[in-house]
Amino acid sequence: MFHIVINGCQNVHLQGVKIVAAGNSPNTDGIHVQLSRNVEILSTPIKTGDDCISIGPGTENLWIEQVTCGPGHGISIGSLAKDLKEEGVQNVTVKNTIFSNTQNGLRIKSWARPSSGYVQGVRFIGSVMTNVQNPIVIDQNYCPRNENCPGQVSGIKIKDIVYEDIRGTSSTPITIKFDCSSKNPCTGIRLQNVNLTYLNKTAQSFCSNVVG
Repeated sequence: MFHIVINGCQNVHLQGVKIVAAGNSPNTDGIHVQLSRNVEILSTPIKTGDDCISIGPGTENLWIEQVTCGPGHGISIGSLAKDLKEEGVQNVTVKNTIFSNTQNGLRIKSWARPSSGYVQGVRFIGSVMTNVQNPIVIDQNYCPRNENCPGQVSGIKIKDIVYEDIRGTSSTPITIKFDCSSKNPCTGIRLQNVNLTYLNKTAQSFCSNVVG
């Protein structure tokens, strides 16, 4: 299902790895990280049919830099809230990334069900988007293909997320979508120097249940 899995590891350095899969191949995540700390992923081009990099519960101190993604579903934290008792994701930096013709750019996703998990201390810095469907997205009602959706409220707490120096083009009018939990609204969301356009026009944004 995944090309590379980093599970239950510490002090991992991954650099210069090339990953290629067909853009229409499902469940072919490039690199998946979970239950690991002090991981670096550097200078890695990824073409795939799912997330270029997916970040699961229990990830701490992750540094991603100079990664190119496309085709694919972007760089995603999640999906989270698969389990009631779930470890958090914290201290993640995603820097100097390029997304080309991807479904998503920078994404945080969780199922709409109770969970003890959280996401905090994430920095997205210096991304270039070209024809990306959802450049910036937090989706706490994640349910692909709308099949077997939990239909509850996400328990994942999301706070202290920074988007800085993000620019490029979107393939849809809504370039920024924050769909957070009504029970645990997102807090500490900060955007600085974000310039995303759709058909050379001013783009739209969607924001629900975001506080501060």
